Amino acid sequence: MPRLRRAKDPEGRMPLGAHFRELRNRVLIATVAITVAAIVGWYLYDPVIAFLTAPIEAVKNERGDDLVSLNFNSITGPFAMRLKVAVFVGILMASPVWLWQAWGFLLPGLLPKERKIALVYFFISIPLFFLGAAMAAYTFPRLVGILLSFTPKGLANIQTANDYFSTALFFCLAFGLAFLLPVLLVALNQIGILPAHLMRKSWRITLFGILIFSAFMTPDPSAVSMLAMAAPVFALFWCAVAVAFFMERLRRKRGVDPRNRYARLSPDEATPLS
Repeated sequence: MPRLRRAKDPEGRMPLGAHFRELRNRVLIATVAITVAAIVGWYLYDPVIAFLTAPIEAVKNERGDDLVSLNFNSITGPFAMRLKVAVFVGILMASPVWLWQAWGFLLPGLLPKERKIALVYFFISIPLFFLGAAMAAYTFPRLVGILLSFTPKGLANIQTANDYFSTALFFCLAFGLAFLLPVLLVALNQIGILPAHLMRKSWRITLFGILIFSAFMTPDPSAVSMLAMAAPVFALFWCAVAVAFFMERLRRKRGVDPRNRYARLSPDEATPLS
């Protein structure tokens, strides 16, 4: 007896079970990609560690003593750290894959025009993620060098290696994720969910949220690393606000209501083309 096939919903809607299956598949694909990239990261352990310990070595050479050093506090510490570095490198290298899986999961719920917008912002989000991680990698060694320089002569500053490297790795990953904020905001504005004037009015709430996010995503308890992350992210927020106002102005010129993507403006409301 031939098997009956369920008719496809013309509006692209999916049952709840299908959504969970798609989510499971996308998480599986992202996990496999990170695992494969982590194997590469396992062999990149030495150069990564050399880069992260460079500020420690610089302070030691400047002071001419060994009172600034990194130490593992357990016999399994070095192996656990190598595994952690491998996973971090895997997450970084596989970011185009898991970012695409995240965007792809949202695409079925968008209109055809909104899907094109989402694809554009996906391709923008990849370099922004790498830019944030690169900025963190550039900032962190200098930040460590400045903080360690305050250690008084004759006093020891012995760091736990696991805490130090975890702070550095999470710092880079958090910067990459934080740099995706403007992409998300402009995308929400583009599909008519978040008006530009509301983004501008809520800058205080946004600043508070950025500070909370920075505090949670930087394991270092000092406020220096939190502010080092919050400052560029808050600047990117205002860039997103400016882009949102510009995009709304363009939509108004085309006669589309910037606050409702399904409505059109009357000729009196539309901004004349110059």
